Amino acid sequence: MTVTSHNPPEVFPPYRCYAHAIEVSAGLRTLYISGLNGFHTDGKTLPVSFEEQAELIYQHLGMILKSADMGMSNLVSLRVYLADAKDDEANVLMRVKHLGSHRVALTVVCSQLLDPRWKLEMEAVAAK
Repeated sequence: MTVTSHNPPEVFPPYRCYAHAIEVSAGLRTLYISGLNGFHTDGKTLPVSFEEQAELIYQHLGMILKSADMGMSNLVSLRVYLADAKDDEANVLMRVKHLGSHRVALTVVCSQLLDPRWKLEMEAVAAK
């Protein structure tokens, strides 16, 4: 898979696990992943803490990627919705933990989420 990061020096320095733009070569399969939240597999219960919800979301993301014969290294874009801006650093640390040095196009938005118990929601695009 050929994926190229574009971080021109004329733009501000990229954040951790972030690229200003990601170019995906033609002819690859593209997987669009809907917004994921931190529910357990029963679809009813979810942990209270941001970190536990984020861990579950990354587990769900990994399982969905695996079902498409992909992994975290196939991610090209993430959009994260935070219920509270105070969780931004924890969000970055969780992304670094799960993506390592892998860079994606990234947007983080702080907004009211559909369920007041949700600390975050994440959608993704992957290519292979």
